[in-house]
Amino acid sequence: MDSSSLKGLLDEHAQLEQQLADPAVHADQARARKLGRRYAELSPVVRAVRELDQTRDDLSAARELAAEDAAFAAEAEELTAKIPQLEAKLTELLLPRDPYDGSDVVMEIKSGEGGEESALFAGDLLRMYLRYAERHHWKAEVLDSTESDLGGYKDVTLSLKSKAADVEGVWARLKFEGGVHRVQRVPATESQGRIHTSASGVLIYPEPEEVEVEVDPNDLRIDVFRSSGPGGQSVNTTDSAVRITHLPTGIVVSCQNEKSQIQNRARALQVLQARLQQVAEEEAAAKASDARRSQVRTVDRSERVRTYNFPENRISDHRVNYKAYNLDQVLDGELDGVLDALASADREERLAAQAG
Repeated sequence: MDSSSLKGLLDEHAQLEQQLADPAVHADQARARKLGRRYAELSPVVRAVRELDQTRDDLSAARELAAEDAAFAAEAEELTAKIPQLEAKLTELLLPRDPYDGSDVVMEIKSGEGGEESALFAGDLLRMYLRYAERHHWKAEVLDSTESDLGGYKDVTLSLKSKAADVEGVWARLKFEGGVHRVQRVPATESQGRIHTSASGVLIYPEPEEVEVEVDPNDLRIDVFRSSGPGGQSVNTTDSAVRITHLPTGIVVSCQNEKSQIQNRARALQVLQARLQQVAEEEAAAKASDARRSQVRTVDRSERVRTYNFPENRISDHRVNYKAYNLDQVLDGELDGVLDALASADREERLAAQAG
């Protein structure tokens, strides 16, 4: 990045600092949150620039004094070696960011091949993500679910939201979770003790704070029905659950966990808008031939991004050749190891692309 662009970022950071010091800004929580996240995003860049400038100044001074004192010559060597490290750090911080890294997300988990075992595994994945959200103090909300007869999930939709003060949004951490997750274990339904392989699918998309997709009411079919529990059993006596079908795309969204039909309808519409936003993003990326990561929409166990092997207590992410033998801890919400490996690989790809 040239010096004028870098100065622009420093000036933006200073302006944001002034705006956030104004109490009137905080009367609008959405605006304050947006400004706060941008300020937090730029702060590491500002610190890196200041450290690099200070180091260069120190090096210049050390070189001037080296003729009189050998100790300064040694210091100059240390500072000379430090500068490339700081420049590399700044380069990494200046890499183009995913515009949705600060966004909250909507996640869908669907059972696939494997029948009841797949549904039980979908329940394990749900618990894993809920535990991870709890560790990060995110707000997790199940929007809709269809349980299986044995207590698993045929499908479940949840919302994950970070705290307003968080620098990193939920999308930044979980955006690579989309795809087919394969499990290898002895199912609860297996009487002979044989290991089976089944799969569940995860779909994840950002939930923009300001929805950019307009939805024509004439394109919607809205159905209401009674909320249901395991096995389709009705759990209330009013038609409060809502199912919205977007006719042009065939996308279907349902919500039954709010207390009223109006609330369920509003929440389902939010989810639909987020999904349409994702479709629009993918179409734009395809037209621009942008090499974006795609999520597997068919839950075929041969098309897997990750394998959970219970007999060996092993988790493997096949995209980055990550392997660890702490599956029990991962399923309890300790996902940072594999998520860090995915983020690191993505960062290396972007650095290589910029260098090329």
